[in-house]
Amino acid sequence: MKYLIIPGYKNSGPEHWQTLWQKQYPLQFTRVEQYNWSAPVKEDWIGRINEYVEKLSEPAIIVAHSLGCIAVAHWAIHHQSDNIVGALLVAPADVNNTSNRLLQNFAPVPLNKFPFKSIVVASTNDPHVSTYHAAIFAANWGSRFVCIGEKGHINAASELNDWKEGLTLLNSLKQTQEFVYQT
Repeated sequence: MKYLIIPGYKNSGPEHWQTLWQKQYPLQFTRVEQYNWSAPVKEDWIGRINEYVEKLSEPAIIVAHSLGCIAVAHWAIHHQSDNIVGALLVAPADVNNTSNRLLQNFAPVPLNKFPFKSIVVASTNDPHVSTYHAAIFAANWGSRFVCIGEKGHINAASELNDWKEGLTLLNSLKQTQEFVYQT
């Protein structure tokens, strides 16, 4: 199983759980590199995601954070791939209610059901999305919703290190897919 890491605005730094997972499992995890992390353009981000997806030769699970989750939602409207079998969507940025003008071009948040299994993970004190809005995104996307308590934006500042709970959630998606392929 392969995993596509899709970071959010300004990328995921060296202490972010996405980066730590990629360092621990370099053969399984590939980061979708955006052309511009600091001035994101929705169409460019969607295009880059699609470039990486089109190169897949085996099933993969998306591992997105923040604005990366919203980019995935936009990608899923315009593109499809049988190789994308799931997504772990962590702390989806509420671009509908942001004052950051650089992120507003990703609004509105798509509310279409995904053609793959997914889990949305949220925190009760995330400054970039309320638990309420994260749950609405999850319900519309057809995702399982998991609230992990007060963990901020579920990033490096949350001091999750390699975030074992997140790996458990990711493995639950993987196990679901393995069961589907075995039947």
